[in-house]
Amino acid sequence: MGHMVLKASRSTHGEDYQHVNRPIAVLIDEYPTGFVDPPHAHERAQLLYATEGVMTVITDAVSFTIPPQRGVWMPAGVRHEAHCRGHVSLKTLYVASETDPRLPTRCQSLKISPLLRELIIEASHLPIEYALTGRDARIMELILDEIAEAVEHPVSALNVPMPSDPRLVRICRAIMDDPSSEDDLDHWADIACMGRRTFTRAFRRETGVSFSEWRQQVRLAEAISMLSQGKSVTSVAYDVGYNSPSAFTAMFQRAFGASPSQYFDPKGQPRS
Repeated sequence: MGHMVLKASRSTHGEDYQHVNRPIAVLIDEYPTGFVDPPHAHERAQLLYATEGVMTVITDAVSFTIPPQRGVWMPAGVRHEAHCRGHVSLKTLYVASETDPRLPTRCQSLKISPLLRELIIEASHLPIEYALTGRDARIMELILDEIAEAVEHPVSALNVPMPSDPRLVRICRAIMDDPSSEDDLDHWADIACMGRRTFTRAFRRETGVSFSEWRQQVRLAEAISMLSQGKSVTSVAYDVGYNSPSAFTAMFQRAFGASPSQYFDPKGQPRS
């Protein structure tokens, strides 16, 4: 939208925040269940953070599932799409790339500390062209400090690497659409028109993990989404393709260092 100046009200279009005359510009929006933001890129880097709800953000290289205690850092120019797994309250920080040399140069998940969460919420209430001195400026500077701190402690259990081979991309998309599918490796190799050995070698070469490891990560990401919506551990275990709640709980514990009941409270909100 060019060099539009935002004063009266906040736009809900990301392109309107790329030339704001401030180091950080904050977009606020609400998205319904099932909303899909098609592939796009921005001139500024961004931190995507949902204060409520779960999003899946997919780039050409990786898929991120974002529950309310995680965010995703997206460098400028990275093409991505977003899928809302439930109602999502989104706060997006668009950050001028030259603002801070500590900012990441690649996509990554970030743990959102309680302090960073409150800072982001407070920043969303400030004027778009906030004061460059005083309290407003210090809030934004502290946000950058907290992002830099989070970068030093990366989290990866919710990141699913994506292949570039179109045949494998088609397979991965199908599994992401239905993580509970019991179709075996031979089935997917046939769909890809590849032999079993060729398929397994290509999959590991393109993603860095085995097919079974990749599918497990997809199932765990789907489980996080369901748990955040308040679904029971038992129903989630079966819905994502595990044979028993105990097997699911054990896998979840290994991946996240906490049981499902410890990770989310009964209302589906992340525990501090």
